[in-house]
Amino acid sequence: MDPTPSPTPVGPSADPRSVPPSPAAGEPVISTSGLTKLYRDFWGRPRHLALDRLDLRVERGEIFGFLGPNGAGKTTTMKLILGLIFPTGGSARVLGHDPRDVETKRRIGFLPEESYLYRFLTAAETLDFYGRLFSIPRRERKKKVDELLALVGLAQVRNRLVREFSKGMARRIGFAQALINDPEVVILDEPTSGLDPIVSRQMKDLILDLRRRGKTVFMSSHLLADIEDVCDRIAILFEGRLRKTGTVRDLLSIRDALEVRLKGVPADRVTLLKETLSKAGFDVANIAPPSDTLENLFLRTIRESREGESQS
Repeated sequence: MDPTPSPTPVGPSADPRSVPPSPAAGEPVISTSGLTKLYRDFWGRPRHLALDRLDLRVERGEIFGFLGPNGAGKTTTMKLILGLIFPTGGSARVLGHDPRDVETKRRIGFLPEESYLYRFLTAAETLDFYGRLFSIPRRERKKKVDELLALVGLAQVRNRLVREFSKGMARRIGFAQALINDPEVVILDEPTSGLDPIVSRQMKDLILDLRRRGKTVFMSSHLLADIEDVCDRIAILFEGRLRKTGTVRDLLSIRDALEVRLKGVPADRVTLLKETLSKAGFDVANIAPPSDTLENLFLRTIRESREGESQS
């Protein structure tokens, strides 16, 4: 038997009047307060503290990057935000409601790290299957399938079996199924994992397009360059605890230095940089604090966290 499809939250069709309201203006789309998850052994004894009092805010319309090494608690956090597991302490809210609420789940799209799809369905049949799980009417479902296949660049292979897809194509059809219900919040777990640079760029463009359409994106990735390319804000998690959070620009800026970029400076005039820029006649393109790389920030945060743990 083929593996079951990816666990996108689904449910029977709902009366539109029963859909819970969106959060009030100014309220975060995703928030956690003291969110804690302690795994216990068979006898109820504490075995592993996966998440320790996590406080997060994800605002409407932003792309939020969630970083951390293996075992940091990222997957546990995503499962809690999706309402797939129960917290030991604290709380999580999505769109102003408990994430375990069925009607709230309807407004969430999820791309897991591994897209488990029915291998003997075509691309179009796969999306139609997920649309039927959401009880989307037939005519509307057909329109959505056509639009999503075009969006992810698979319209030309709509009738090809999923088992014949490359990993990049399978990832794109997985991305499309996460959007079949037109979600307000899209949660992506390693969306570009294992993809070649061309397909990876296409996936990042799709994520940026979601923001342009007013969606909120919460994404986890080990590829720091991808996070740096698309995210507005990031959080770094290590050993279940939040270590840093903020905008990419602020976290990567080096505050005790300035970077000056000049246009059209010949090599023999470099010495003129020691003089007053305006007197030298240069066209100053940019003066701002220089930026570090996200990779350096990430590694430095983990190193500092380890040193802090060893000294405590």
